[in-house]
Amino acid sequence: MWIADGWKEYEVLDTSRGEKLERWGDYILVRPDPQVIWDTPREARGWKKKNGHYHRSSRGGGEWEFFDLPEQWEIHYDLKSLGSGKEEASRNGGNGRLTFHLKPFSFKHTGLFPEQAANWEWFSGLIRDAGRPVKVLNLFAYTGGATIAAAAAGASVTHVDASKGMVTWAKENAAASGLSEAPIRWLVDDCAKFVEREIRRGNHYDAVIMDPPSYGRGPKGEIWKIEESVYPLICRAALLLSESPLFFLVNSYTTGLQSAVLTYMLSLALKGRGGHVISDEIGLPVRENALILPCGASGRWEK
Repeated sequence: MWIADGWKEYEVLDTSRGEKLERWGDYILVRPDPQVIWDTPREARGWKKKNGHYHRSSRGGGEWEFFDLPEQWEIHYDLKSLGSGKEEASRNGGNGRLTFHLKPFSFKHTGLFPEQAANWEWFSGLIRDAGRPVKVLNLFAYTGGATIAAAAAGASVTHVDASKGMVTWAKENAAASGLSEAPIRWLVDDCAKFVEREIRRGNHYDAVIMDPPSYGRGPKGEIWKIEESVYPLICRAALLLSESPLFFLVNSYTTGLQSAVLTYMLSLALKGRGGHVISDEIGLPVRENALILPCGASGRWEK
């Protein structure tokens, strides 16, 4: 398992009875997690001293209950993979410290998936060590965690998401991270349609990041179901890779798409490109009981 253990301002404090207790900077949240099927004593004091609690509804969905929680706050993450390579980051105006604006919104989310730091460290090191300009395409780019990590490492990034609100949020995170002048293209678009247009235009990228939802809708109501759509999109996006590609990353939060499935899809889509594929679960350490909480899977192709 790839473990995101480099956080200083975020941690999973405890897990029990279908919920996880998390510290996001100065604030404690309780959120549901389908992986937490064990029933263990809730001895961590945060269970009773929480600032926000997302309650699932038996009818589906749920709602937040707040206890002295601001509408928005921020946390930071320092990219360890940059290390002495801060000169690469300085080309884009950043210093390797990523800043994220957080706010609780629909369906338990805060605007950040902290387990993805494991992938940020991996590809930021590849970008830093490439020794050349690197163009990255980030599809389903959400609030820009991967975008600003890649930009901080020195890449130029095309950030694509179907939600205008998410793209605006990502821009705010980039500015807070000192990357407002970085070479990032911000696009509100359906990812599959954008890929098709880029193929027709003859554009190419040195790396592709893909973080698709299990289910979603495009800006014009286009329906996305990951089981039906992800492999064709991987194949089409593979056509956008340059003659000297660096990496291809696909994330999955869908239990049916296990790490072996990600390996097969990437291996088939990138057949003939050389390189190698490895896939695994990603996870977060739990402070109270030394468990590692599984948080989905990632497939990585590296030249």
